[in-house]
Amino acid sequence: MHIRSPIPVVAQGLQALYPDHEVLTGEDVFADFHVKVKPKRHLLKTVCVFEMDGFQPFTPLAYGEAFAFLEWGMNWCVTSYCHTWITIHSAVLERGGRVLVLPAPPGSGKSTLCAALMLSGWRLLSDEMALLDPASGLVTPSPRPVSLKNESIEVIRQRAPNANFGPVARDTMKGTVAHMRISPDSLARADQPARPAWVIFPQFKREAPLTVEARPKPSALVELASNSFNHHVHGRAGFQALAALVDECGCHDLQYGHLDEAIAWFEALAATPA
Repeated sequence: MHIRSPIPVVAQGLQALYPDHEVLTGEDVFADFHVKVKPKRHLLKTVCVFEMDGFQPFTPLAYGEAFAFLEWGMNWCVTSYCHTWITIHSAVLERGGRVLVLPAPPGSGKSTLCAALMLSGWRLLSDEMALLDPASGLVTPSPRPVSLKNESIEVIRQRAPNANFGPVARDTMKGTVAHMRISPDSLARADQPARPAWVIFPQFKREAPLTVEARPKPSALVELASNSFNHHVHGRAGFQALAALVDECGCHDLQYGHLDEAIAWFEALAATPA
């Protein structure tokens, strides 16, 4: 990503959340995407716009949402143009060489669970998307900050008082949004793909007891395909890659009301023999 912005909160977010990511310098450096988040005067207020290669794909957002807009825009760049992989809307983590895929719609507690698992020692591959190589069946890491919303922000702050957070965007379409810096191990191993072992569909329900049920493979495949951004681009190979993923993984529905119970269940899952 080649990023430009005159908006201070964008620089603050990059400094807080990407201090250890590689920065390439020089006039001959190649970038897949040239993006900007810039201010624009609209009626009686200043808003911000996201631009990629001169194209503005989104409606302008409030000026204070500029850094969150950058994060959302970078996700859009990958899902819209990086068709080397099959992209699935999902949190993705790894433990012991085995990948956990957590596909779920907004409000399911996916990102909260993802952040808590990373803090428990799981390697983060992505908070937003599984990048599945249809040829090898491996998932390629894309470790970037974890997006947390509303009550989840304080929940994770309490679990990890020393965690680094970026700017807080309030009153967005998703409510209050903040991003958390990824673990050093997740970044250090960003070049190491891994093979999926579990597909778990999480659902948070306040105060509910932990329940886990096996998800039938056909149902898991349909749900996974509905969470994929681009498997249709790959045609038959894309469908077969998703079917192979489901066939090789343990598939379950998990409902939880207490984060500690869910984390304990995942730790036990990771301890099971391969």
